Amino acid sequence: MEEQKLSQEEFVLRAIEKLRKPPYKGIHTVYSGFNQAFRAEYDADPVAVTNRMAKEGKITIRPVKGGVMLYLAKDAPGSINVRDVLKKIKEG
Repeated sequence: MEEQKLSQEEFVLRAIEKLRKPPYKGIHTVYSGFNQAFRAEYDADPVAVTNRMAKEGKITIRPVKGGVMLYLAKDAPGSINVRDVLKKIKEG
């Protein structure tokens, strides 16, 4: 029986959950092995997928030394709700 492949999006979300080491809530794309695993599984560039997911609000990307950190959107450090900020700025 052939193993069903995860979608690229499911792979990213699962990788963040499974590869992070407490107390950290994110993963370093290079040091965790995520980039290599993604390329091996899909023969594709993980940067395009993670950037799209970040634009869609599913994950958060933070640049760090040697690469980037990936977080589930709800776990990102210092998450800023842009709508709340705009509302505060525009209030009289």
